[in-house]
Amino acid sequence: MAEDMTLLWGSGSCPCWRVMIALEEKGLQGCNKKLLSFDNKEHKSEEVLAINPRGQLPAFKHGDVRVNESYAACLYLESQFKVQGSKQLIPDEPAEKARMYQRMFEGMNLYDKLNAFIYYNWAVPEGERHDSALKRNGETLAAELKLWENYLETLGADAHLAGPAFSLADVIVFPTVATLFRFGLSAERYPNLGTYHALLKERPSIKASWPPHWLENPKGQDALKDI
Repeated sequence: MAEDMTLLWGSGSCPCWRVMIALEEKGLQGCNKKLLSFDNKEHKSEEVLAINPRGQLPAFKHGDVRVNESYAACLYLESQFKVQGSKQLIPDEPAEKARMYQRMFEGMNLYDKLNAFIYYNWAVPEGERHDSALKRNGETLAAELKLWENYLETLGADAHLAGPAFSLADVIVFPTVATLFRFGLSAERYPNLGTYHALLKERPSIKASWPPHWLENPKGQDALKDI
């Protein structure tokens, strides 16, 4: 079963990490995983293009089935292996299920706003950069973070994103939250996100899939310390 799966992935990539957490949660540790280097452009290799013609990671296949978008891959794994592993990741209760899907797809907003801020200097040529744009990106990210603080506040202590239980929303969004703290987000300024991060980083599926270069260099960066 898992032996018929292949995942090509990159360390620290939120999309890759989502799929890796889902594999762990579904008890599919036997998947053939291969770590590739973004710095060496290995994500543009023929090996990747044979699975994902966009030349992006993750590149995932199960037998002859190819599913490369991380949201789609996680949904595929849950639908194919619903009763396998630690638990089902889509709640049965309608309100919790609706909240799970809402938070899942809202996770795109958080991920995009994070990337817009931390990769601004990398993505924009030096002569075209403006402090005002970076400030605006920071303000937009801060407003988004306040929304997520309020979501967690509403659900109460030790909450997950859709309710009391770990769900597919957490699979999707936690890598973004972990990246926020990796880049210096203040747990004092965002205490609910800080508590959520501290709770989930000890979950076995997340510990088992933690980015290896983060383990080698735990310190991280401080780009978000003032957000």
